[in-house]
Amino acid sequence: MRVVSLVPSLTEAVAVSLPGVLVGATDWCSHPPDLDVTRVGGTKNPGLDPVLALAPDLVIANEEENRAPDLTALREAGVEVLVTEVRDVPQAFAELARVLDACGAPSRPRWLDEAERAWAGPPEPEHRRTAVVPVWRRPWMVLGRDTFAGDVLSRLGVDNAYATHAERYPRAPLDELRSTAPDVVVLPDEPYRFTADDGPEAFTGLPCALVSGRHLTWYGPSLGEAPRVLGAALRAARR
Repeated sequence: MRVVSLVPSLTEAVAVSLPGVLVGATDWCSHPPDLDVTRVGGTKNPGLDPVLALAPDLVIANEEENRAPDLTALREAGVEVLVTEVRDVPQAFAELARVLDACGAPSRPRWLDEAERAWAGPPEPEHRRTAVVPVWRRPWMVLGRDTFAGDVLSRLGVDNAYATHAERYPRAPLDELRSTAPDVVVLPDEPYRFTADDGPEAFTGLPCALVSGRHLTWYGPSLGEAPRVLGAALRAARR
């Protein structure tokens, strides 16, 4: 089986579960750190020729991270493409199982069972909090409705202030974001790399939680430790 992954979190899931199956991945596929496969471009602009040169039996993609025209071009070239949809934590587990099965996994990997157990009863904080969750600046963009990251936070007791917005990733002026008066501003380090020096200064007077984007937005082996890692970052923002 020869697989090319166009989704960083799925790349990690396949690489740690089925060593040797993955032959290609995007430039943004950073895990496992020692991943040694052919790079085929970005998630939004994979190279058709580099993918085809690898003669994959399967290309795995995601309806949000990858562009439909690129996936259509691969299919028209005769490549089988599996497209995932992940909008919440339960769907992530179902899609991970589907992907690994399609890649030839003889059984469920232990990390997947452990991750499901970790999310079966994550610790519920004493009080729920509201949050604004920027994912980009210049212009400011935030999590809106129906997102995996929003569901992750909700299960940890944090309600997205834009969860009912008509768009999934709405743009909003900074003054509007501040005027919602959230209990916490959640600043992940991807897709925009918010840091202690780039992000919190825009929300003076509001608690800011700098969190791992991999644990907030990836659906793969990182799911197992995500409740603990994110929970600690969210608690620290209250101090």
